Amino acid sequence: MMLNVVRSAAVLVAVLLSGGCADSSANRQPDTLRIRLKKDPATLDPARIVDLDGARIAAKLYNTLVTFGDDLTVVPDLAASWTVSADRRTYTFFLRRGVRFHNGRELTAEDVRYSFERVLRPATRSPRTWVLSRIAGARPFMEGRAERLAGLRAGGPYEIVIELDEPFAPFLSLLGLTTASIIARDTGEALTGDGGFHPCGTGPFAFKQWRHNQWLQLERHEAFFCGRPAVTNIRYEIVPEDFTALVAFEKGDLDLVPEIMAADYDRLARDPRRRECFLRQPELNTYYIGLNCRRAPFTDARVRRAMHHAIDKHRILATVLGGRGVPAVGPLPPALRGTGGRERYPYDPDRARALLRAAGYPDGFSMTLYQAADAESLDILQAIQAYLTAVGIRMQLRQLEWSAFLDTVSSGEAQAFWLSWWADYPDAENFLFPLFHSSTVGSGGNRCRFSDAAVDAALSGALQIDDPERRRAAYRALEQDIVTLSPMVWCWHKSVTGIRQPWVEQVRIPALPVMEKFTAVRIGCRHEGRTPREGVPGG
Repeated sequence: MMLNVVRSAAVLVAVLLSGGCADSSANRQPDTLRIRLKKDPATLDPARIVDLDGARIAAKLYNTLVTFGDDLTVVPDLAASWTVSADRRTYTFFLRRGVRFHNGRELTAEDVRYSFERVLRPATRSPRTWVLSRIAGARPFMEGRAERLAGLRAGGPYEIVIELDEPFAPFLSLLGLTTASIIARDTGEALTGDGGFHPCGTGPFAFKQWRHNQWLQLERHEAFFCGRPAVTNIRYEIVPEDFTALVAFEKGDLDLVPEIMAADYDRLARDPRRRECFLRQPELNTYYIGLNCRRAPFTDARVRRAMHHAIDKHRILATVLGGRGVPAVGPLPPALRGTGGRERYPYDPDRARALLRAAGYPDGFSMTLYQAADAESLDILQAIQAYLTAVGIRMQLRQLEWSAFLDTVSSGEAQAFWLSWWADYPDAENFLFPLFHSSTVGSGGNRCRFSDAAVDAALSGALQIDDPERRRAAYRALEQDIVTLSPMVWCWHKSVTGIRQPWVEQVRIPALPVMEKFTAVRIGCRHEGRTPREGVPGG
């Protein structure tokens, strides 16, 4: 997913406690957490959310049958427990009892059935039907040839049974995605007809008000089944410009800015009052140079390996990105591989030149790399351009607006391109299958247009391995085969760096947006000269 980590799983979640900074604001609502949002969400309808910001808001409004623990394993959410049949095709979930929607009604299995069928109904126009499309009978249901989804039924008020067309090992992880959120079945029409204005879930916060392109406010769900949240309200302030957002933050009008640019980080880091206020979280992503494996000279794996050796990824990460990430040794983030891995292609310009000579390019070659218009990406690519020039690769950069860029890359017109892949769910399959299986060439994710029969077979076979450790080992071995073939130049796994005010306590920023509940966040003292822990409500 293009949305779409070197530390151990136990520290994948960054816990930010009180700091020593001092700021104050007289113009803020008490017990309201104000968060910067860069743009107005397109919708709050979980069936149609495709962006990271929408998923973060949805995490506070809704719950799913399962979710992910701090170690990224699947854990119960609305489902207290579940069983899986011997043939791995039938899942039976037993719901928690007494869970209340924001409108006060109790959750039942019929709400789950309704929510899943709604995602697959043509009238919903969900762009993410793939999340549930493996349920038996999904195809005729989506095509309007069946009134009900054959593989989905309620076995009683607190039991939901899901049957798949065929075994799919990561299926439980799919049920933790935003798309699989459970809504109250008597409120679905309001979502469909009103762009997500009246969402009704079971989450820790309920929708309160939305003034488009200005702000969106949530209020505490007093009956939340995991215990009521610490703050009364969350207010998302929509501030498109980074500079304006930082000014508002420094005035105290924002409590949390989830992501800041490298230049802002450098400036704020020089302020001793701010050093304890930074928020850093390794994310499940891979930033890479995509190489069109069906266009010369990238049809030759030696040329692709030369690209790796030509670029000092460590230095670019340290200088241009201010160290906000970890260098990549393959396409998988370390948390999904289960180990940091070994660098097979270290920076070595002499080795790059030797590989180019062996491939028949003693004088190098010319190439064009496409990028979406973005200032930070341009800085990165200009640094890469300089490294490639040093080994004889003359790279021209071409910027396009996002939709034109995506069309150019997906159609195979681009010779090379700069892109990133973000996890939908925490499973190696979510990176390796869409990025490298031949069935996903183009808009399915495999924009490098890579094809290898052995890799295809191994990827398909891994989907049938149920044991988590065996699957992880299979994907580690498979990744090494892909590293040998090098269809892309993986560069780094970027960490998100944000900043909080000193009075904001217990902020937990998880590796996936669907995990961001903010139930433990507290607003401490906002007065100059007092420690943030003084005056914590209820603390």
